[in-house]
Amino acid sequence: MENQETTVIEEKIHSFGELLVGTTLDSEETDSVTKVKKLFAEAANILKDEYANNERSPIKSLLFDHAVGEITNAQMSIVKVITFK
Repeated sequence: MENQETTVIEEKIHSFGELLVGTTLDSEETDSVTKVKKLFAEAANILKDEYANNERSPIKSLLFDHAVGEITNAQMSIVKVITFK
């Protein structure tokens, strides 16, 4: 049998918040846009954890969806103001 090399590719699994705002919480960047994205990613993760760990109801699901949209809108609006030229 031939000696074959094995390559291991490690890929980080991104959190809900990271995917929502398009950033990674372990990034070492410190610019304003990255700081804002990290803050909103963390807020989204807290929201998702609380929603997942508590009893659900139709109204709670609607509120969760609305809150996710508001987090996304606020984050994008803040980034737009920061980057507007």
